[in-house]
Amino acid sequence: MPVIEEVTAPKSFERVGSHSHIKGLGLDENGKALFMADGMVGQVKAREAAGIAVELIKRGKLAGKGILLVGPTGTGKTAIAMGIARELGEDVPFVQIAGSEIYSAEIKKTEFLKEALRRAIGVRISEERKVYEGEVREVKINKTRHPFNPYVEIPESVLITLRTKDDEKTIRAGKEIAYQLMELGVEEGDVIQIDAETGRVSKVGTTKEDEGLFFKRKVNLPSGPVLKIKEFTYTVTLHDLDVANARGNIFGLLFSTGAEISDEIRQRVDETVKQWIEEGKATLVPGVLFIDEVHMLDIEAFSFLARAMESELAPILILATNRGRTKIRGTDLEAPHGMPIDMLDRLLIINTEPYRKEEIREIVKIRAKEEKIEVSKDAIEYLAELGEKTSLRYAVQLLAPASVLAKGGRVEKEHVEKAKEYFADLRRSTEFVEKLEGMLQ
Repeated sequence: MPVIEEVTAPKSFERVGSHSHIKGLGLDENGKALFMADGMVGQVKAREAAGIAVELIKRGKLAGKGILLVGPTGTGKTAIAMGIARELGEDVPFVQIAGSEIYSAEIKKTEFLKEALRRAIGVRISEERKVYEGEVREVKINKTRHPFNPYVEIPESVLITLRTKDDEKTIRAGKEIAYQLMELGVEEGDVIQIDAETGRVSKVGTTKEDEGLFFKRKVNLPSGPVLKIKEFTYTVTLHDLDVANARGNIFGLLFSTGAEISDEIRQRVDETVKQWIEEGKATLVPGVLFIDEVHMLDIEAFSFLARAMESELAPILILATNRGRTKIRGTDLEAPHGMPIDMLDRLLIINTEPYRKEEIREIVKIRAKEEKIEVSKDAIEYLAELGEKTSLRYAVQLLAPASVLAKGGRVEKEHVEKAKEYFADLRRSTEFVEKLEGMLQ
């Protein structure tokens, strides 16, 4: 059971993820893409196409089908997939895997895909619980070194101050709740609920004014005591329920080594969930399964996915690739995007294009704000030029080392130039190796 205790009397934590700034597709009420909104910049045509796909999903017209995002690396395919999930709802599960992952897992390929599919299907449950609810005044996450990797820090505990119109409490909680706060991107001004028994965290909205780019649902400051009995809504995935049921078996508890979950357990979970839905205790929340590098899947995996897409319990499947014509893995057949034709026929294909300089400039500004790095106008302009000549990812990656060179102060152009000298882009590193190979010959 997660540890939660009130304390009698600490600044905001940093959360940095590649796409933590994505809040939606950035479309207006007519489905037209704004140049910059919801953390998205540019890719107007692709975002508008994704908006149409979202509408099809909401109308139930995409059953048995999926979406394929095709474009060069660093053109926002993952961001668009995440934007689709955010448009469907805040608690809609978003599961991201790479096509190559299925070969490195300790379980069968089809079992890995089955687990991924079930992690992308949520069950929204509502019940009366004792909860801590309020606006976040302060949150401080204490971190420690990872026990198996001393170069990585992980959350150890959290101190969080919640207030309502009538009350204020500071609570100390363990790493389980700290992880959830980081994953949800909770910051000062957000209104949250924490289940006092299970430690499950739910984000309600924010009391701060809309900042435009980082839009969140505006809510009023709660009233009454911080600790109260209230209807608490949370979402678990089918895979969570599978694991919980598997652990209910004493032999599974004692001798489990990460083995596969049986179809019998999954069938039992499905029947239970259907019963909850019929009784009005829960609702099903189909999420998004995003598979990047889909050309790495083999013919067996494609066959499994094609069948899974037609299941009544299936998430929205979004695939992405940067390949043109290539061999279908496991065969000698060449096909568009390295995928079987019968699979391609089930997909809506959306193309993404390379970013232009003005779009790269705005994305750099977003990432700098998200990573809490102050950057001068000259440095941003220089990074935009670099991104246009090399890649968007390279320009964004230089932000962190440039901040280190600036010793935490404002990043100037000279700091970026110095970081560029230390860290090569793809073209320079390739030329470097080819030059050395020529010398050896």
